[in-house]
Amino acid sequence: MLVVYYSSGSQYTHRFAEKLKHPSRRLPLLTKSDTLLIEEPFVLITPTYGAGVNRGSVPKQVIKFLNVKANRDKLVGVIGAGNTNFGENYCRAAYTVAQKCKVPVLYRFELLGTPEDVEKVDKGLDLLCQRQLNTAI
Repeated sequence: MLVVYYSSGSQYTHRFAEKLKHPSRRLPLLTKSDTLLIEEPFVLITPTYGAGVNRGSVPKQVIKFLNVKANRDKLVGVIGAGNTNFGENYCRAAYTVAQKCKVPVLYRFELLGTPEDVEKVDKGLDLLCQRQLNTAI
């Protein structure tokens, strides 16, 4: 399963995505750059900004990417990266994207994630791939 993700200069989400055994594509760091066009089903990993307060919690680069209908149509689920210090707003961006795009939040992890998080996400992505294959047959 393809993973598309946004990671700021902190590289937290990038370092997590690099540990996954699934292929990944990174959204551009700057909004003035062209966004990606994805032509296959994918899962999005997004961090939460602004302490998870609804307005501004989804990175602008993620919004720009999902404003392309062809990209939205291929989205099958969202994984949230966040900080538990945000309390009830932990991984708020993932829930916002999931609600607007009508897809599930598949998983959440804190900051860089743990080896257990990587293992669980890889297993979940494997299952999604299997379901996609079974649906296509």
